[in-house]
Amino acid sequence: MKAAAVIVSAGKSQRMNGVDKQFLKLCGKPVIAYTLDAFLACNDITPIVLVVPDGSISVYRNWLNKYYGFYGDIIVTAGGAERQYSVLNGLRALPEDMDIVVIHDGARPMVTPKLIEDGIEAASKFGAAVAAVPIKDTVKQSDGQHFVEHTLSRETLWSIQTPQSFRYDIIMRAHTLAMEQGYLGTDDAVLAERAGYRVKLFMGGYENIKITTPDDVPVAEALLGQRHYESRVDSVGYRSGTGYDVHRLADDRPLILGGVSIPFNKGLLGHSDADVLIHAIIDALLGAASLGDIGRHFPDTDDSYKDISSMRLLREVNNLLESGGYVIGNIDATIIAEYPKLAPYIWPMRRCIASVLGLNIGQVNVKATTTEGLGFAGRQEGIAAHAVASICKTRE
Repeated sequence: MKAAAVIVSAGKSQRMNGVDKQFLKLCGKPVIAYTLDAFLACNDITPIVLVVPDGSISVYRNWLNKYYGFYGDIIVTAGGAERQYSVLNGLRALPEDMDIVVIHDGARPMVTPKLIEDGIEAASKFGAAVAAVPIKDTVKQSDGQHFVEHTLSRETLWSIQTPQSFRYDIIMRAHTLAMEQGYLGTDDAVLAERAGYRVKLFMGGYENIKITTPDDVPVAEALLGQRHYESRVDSVGYRSGTGYDVHRLADDRPLILGGVSIPFNKGLLGHSDADVLIHAIIDALLGAASLGDIGRHFPDTDDSYKDISSMRLLREVNNLLESGGYVIGNIDATIIAEYPKLAPYIWPMRRCIASVLGLNIGQVNVKATTTEGLGFAGRQEGIAAHAVASICKTRE
């Protein structure tokens, strides 16, 4: 199943006194960065289309380059005069073979990877699904003169949020029909409803607020502060570890680095899939926690690990760290290889590693270098990798 995202950030921020709310700092970090980090942590979502104000494409591309470095599968496109037109522009920027599209407001920075994944799961089952929360307050309908005409039963009332997830064919058909009829809706779900589709509600979050006015900023910062507090990270308990691994290049083997399959005429030889980068990262993490090395936990004498994906081993190591009360601070790794050229694959590697470990992509750095023809790597006999990782103990 192919899933993509359209993040709408093309508003004029009129209720923010002209300040571009996407770059407004919350606890020192731009609003849009929180949103993008949540989607980048969902490795199965690619590409991500970021819809921005017409005339601001270069501003956003420059910011992405500065903030993320090479940002690979984030497509920046211009929005329209209305949100609905901006979403349609984003949909048109996607490959036509997508199965699921997740549409989200860029100004909802409290979104989580789990909420995004819940939407994908619901859309795959029902075709259309939106995040929502039950109404807590009593809602009354007025007669237009500020007198109560009717009290609505809140048992069936929900407050609608984003992300909103759809099968690609459904949301494209719904938007096309709305365009033909000249209909302007308040969200994407209403377009699907008018096109005859049933929309499933899935549980959102009361903290999943949208930054709309200046009054929302302190609320969002308080929520972020609470989220940080609940992580219970004790910065005094930071530890670090290093990892190093080498694998020989061989014919008739796939080349897998950082969980990414790379086209090449040779692959790495090993008991597992021989992902040398992930093996170095595993050793760095185990070293930081004083838990031995990869050979101790996943010996090459055990047939159950024959040809196993190293990403599965990395996930097991992460579970081991979590059970010991550790969280990962950051990872920095270097691949040493003369060929192939790895620059186009660095971003997918970072996303893959971050997704498996539940990290923001900014916590994972991967570099590649050559040895200028020197040594076994320079002679293309093998590939090596170094890694450094930091972890910290959570409070009991």
